[in-house]
This record gives sequence, structure tokens and C-alpha cells, in this order.
Amino acid sequence: MLMFPQFRGDSTDFNNLAQKDDTASSDWLGPVSYAAAVRRAAPSVVNIYTRKLRREKTHPLLNDPFIRRFFNYQQQRLQSSLGSGIIVRDDGFIMTNNHVVANVDEIVVLLYDGRDVPAKIVGTDPDTDLAILKIDVDQLQPISIGDAMDAKIGDVVLAIGNPYGLGQAVTQGIISATGRNGLGLNTFENFIQTDADINPGNSGGALVDVYGNLLGINTAKLDRSGAAGMSFAIPVNEAQKVLNDIIQYGRVIRGWLGMDATPLNQDLARHFNTSTTRGLLVNGVFNTGPAQKAGIRPGDIVIGINGTAVTDRHSSASQIADVMPGQPIKLEILRGIETFTLTAIAGTRPVIAQ
Repeated sequence: MLMFPQFRGDSTDFNNLAQKDDTASSDWLGPVSYAAAVRRAAPSVVNIYTRKLRREKTHPLLNDPFIRRFFNYQQQRLQSSLGSGIIVRDDGFIMTNNHVVANVDEIVVLLYDGRDVPAKIVGTDPDTDLAILKIDVDQLQPISIGDAMDAKIGDVVLAIGNPYGLGQAVTQGIISATGRNGLGLNTFENFIQTDADINPGNSGGALVDVYGNLLGINTAKLDRSGAAGMSFAIPVNEAQKVLNDIIQYGRVIRGWLGMDATPLNQDLARHFNTSTTRGLLVNGVFNTGPAQKAGIRPGDIVIGINGTAVTDRHSSASQIADVMPGQPIKLEILRGIETFTLTAIAGTRPVIAQ
């Protein structure tokens, strides 16, 4: 079973829950309906169908045109897959997961009103498993954008998507955790964890609050023994940056320091004769990169970034990536027994082939 030592989340003040102006809570009077939230959000969620041609290896005998014709053999086979997406702008931009549309030859979007239209890929961001599509039709209803920063553990959420290609369906659950990382799914991870079912075909669908506002993009479910009820969504705030950057720049722009680092542990701490066990041990720096220019050396231990203590590699990587190129990054460094601060100017993270 996977373990998640970086559990973080906001505590819930149960005394104030009944004071929220929340039509879905009904002041604890009993069962309620989320039909209004579904009516608001569902028209913005689309089904995505993809196809790709796969060229198969053949026996040399099958290279003979006569034999291929006689046996009606085709070297290419059509593979189909499915997923979900979210209309985020009335001019036809759709968010989905990158793994839904990666390496496909054709994409068809089925709208809530029954129209099916071809879609093209505007841009992808494998680092967050997000992709932006575009369709050229009118009378679209974009989803209402919420704020994942306001999401609390225990909040009721609804997952809307196209499970198993059966058509649009809704599942309900609560937010189990926020800020999940270290799952090894994406380069940058800051997942909302929920127990709402995210089944095959739901990838790229919407995770909404009880008002129908988008909180996240459903992306994965852990299907391991003892991991029932563990589904994950990418916060909408991060997805919005991906959307805006791809539309403006054609790709996502992220900050970069140009150094390779390893999370500090007790063994490394003993080796370097330091009492701290939290930090990033610098293994190397890129020649003329931002870290080298700032004076960072192999063997240095980064214990703070922009005033925030380093707790784990994943959070620190995301923190650096969030800094726009050209902006300063203050790094608290432990070198031997000396602690001091260096300022690096963020570079632009290179595009890494996936």
C-alpha cells in the first residue's frame, strides 16, 4: 500500500458548518439533493473519443501484396479510447488530461446537447498531465470556475464524466485531503484527494463543489489493495495557469534553477555532520545556470526557498516552477556549519521530451 507522509490539509470547524450559507447542507436537517449543481455543471462536461492507427509487426511472407489481399490482412489496426473534458471558455477551449489525447490521430468531442464535433490539440503539458483542446462551434456553456484554495477537507464534491463510455454520469464524495504529492503520477503534483469514484473514461472530467463550480480536473484513481476510495484531481487554479500559458505562449512557462538535488535523510545528514534532516542536498549545478550564477555549489544543502522551509522535494520543485523567469528566488543555504542566504534569478525551465 502506498504511504503518504506529506499529508496536509485544513482542519474543519464543525461549529461553523451550519452557519455557512450552503443550500446543500440544509442546516443538518437530513438528506439533500445536488441536482441544481449537476444541472449547472453538466452541460460543460464533454465526452472525448479518440482513435489512433497502430502499425503491427508482420511476418515477411505478409509483405507479398497477393497474400495480404488473399487473407484480407491489414498492417494497421484502429485503436479507440475514451475520456472526458471540460468546456472552460465559450470560444471552444476544452481542458482534459494529456494521457487522454496523447499520440492519437483523431479526436471527437460529444457535447451535452448531442452534437459531435472534431477537436484539435492546442497544446499539452505532460508535467501536469493536462491538455488543451479547441472546437469550432457556437452555443457552448463554459463551466463556472471555482477556487481550489477554498476547498476544505470534508467538503462534498461531485465528479462528472464519461465512465466506461456509457455516457455522462455523476459520483459523489468528499474531499479527503489536499496538497497530495509524491504519488509518481506527474512531475508536478498538488492533488485534491477525494473518495468520489473516478472510473476509466472519467479522466479529464470535472470535480465540482455543491454549487457546480469547478474545483479540479479528475485525473487518476489508485486501484491497489487497500486503496479503495482514493481518487485524485488537479486543482483548477493550476489548470488555469496551464490554459493561459498554452494559449499565450504555446507551452507552460515555469521557473528553473538548474541544479540536481536529493532530499536529505538521516544517513546523508550523518555523513555531512548536520543535525537537520530536512532539506535538499545539491548534487550538481548546470554550467552557467541560475544556481551556479548565484553561488550554489555541490554539497550545499538548501533548507529554505523564499522564506519557506523545505519539507519535501515535490513541494520545493513546484515552488520553484511557480516563479516566473527573471524573478528572484531567495535560497537559505547550509554549507558546513554556516547558514546564509543566496539570491538566484529564475531561468526558464527547458522543455523535456516525454
